[in-house]
Amino acid sequence: MSEPHPPHTHNPGPIEPQLRARTIALVGLMGVGKSSIGKRLAQTLDLPFRDADEEIERAAGRSISEIFADRGEAEFRAGERRVISRLLEEPPHILATGGGAFIQPETRERIRAGAISVWLRADLAVLARRISRKDTRPLVAGKDPLAVLRAQVETRYPIYAQADVTVETGETSHAVSLDMVLQALRRHLGITS
Repeated sequence: MSEPHPPHTHNPGPIEPQLRARTIALVGLMGVGKSSIGKRLAQTLDLPFRDADEEIERAAGRSISEIFADRGEAEFRAGERRVISRLLEEPPHILATGGGAFIQPETRERIRAGAISVWLRADLAVLARRISRKDTRPLVAGKDPLAVLRAQVETRYPIYAQADVTVETGETSHAVSLDMVLQALRRHLGITS
C-alpha cells in the first residue's frame, strides 16, 4: 500500500479554491508518473489521492497481472470502469488512472463529466526505461517496452489529446512536473496571478 503523502518540501504558494473544486484525473502512458506526480499534487492541494489500479486490486482481491491472466483484458476494463465510476462519485480528489482507462469510451465520458483530465506526456525512451524496472505491467510482460509504447502511441495519443489539459513532463524532477501541472490547471481554469 502506498503512503498517502510523500515527503516533499516544495511550496507552490497559495492554492486557489478552484483547484480543489473538482476531481483531477491524470491520464497517460504507463510509467509517465501519474501516481508519483498525483501523490505530490494531492499533498499540495490537500486533497485525497486515489490510484485506480490499487482500487481495482483492492476490489478484486487480486493483482492486475492476475486479473489479466485469469479473466483477460476485457474483464479487467469492465472492473476498471466500475471502480473509476465509483471513485468519480466521491468528493474532489486526485485520481491516477491506468494507461488504458481513458481509451475506453465509457470511462472517458465519465472522467469528462466528473473531473478535469490531465494528460501527462514524456519521451518514449524515458518511459521505456522506467517501465522496464518493474515486472508488474501485464501489457509489457515478455515484450520490448519501447515497441509496446510505440504501438500504444499510435492508438492512444489521439485519444489522450482529448484531455482537458496536456503537460509535457519529460525527464524533469517531480517538483518541476508538479509546478507544470499546477500552471497548466491554472491556465485551464482561467486563474490569473
